[in-house]
Amino acid sequence: MNLTISGHHLEVTPSLRSYVTTKLDRISRHFDQVVDIKVLLTVENQKEKERRQRAECNIHVKGHDLFAESANEDLYAAVDDLVDKLDRQVVRHKDRLQNHNHEAAKRMM
Repeated sequence: MNLTISGHHLEVTPSLRSYVTTKLDRISRHFDQVVDIKVLLTVENQKEKERRQRAECNIHVKGHDLFAESANEDLYAAVDDLVDKLDRQVVRHKDRLQNHNHEAAKRMM
């Protein structure tokens, strides 16, 4: 799994990098066929204080791409919300792949 963490108008500190990595371990625990994860952390230069810290993530799994974004006053809270959204998407994608309870074909007599 390739993990890329980048910052826009922000320096990604080692503590922030380790926080994002530990949170994304939850996704790889639920679904092990993750090929690539790209995380973009942004501080927007707006005049209002609320929702200026953003976190975006693209996840490439086999045959499908997942995207989520979150904004909050605190970057760590934005990352938490982002991982919750991604976790729901990954679990739903995994359920779709494993859903094999099709109705049996009726025999023609």
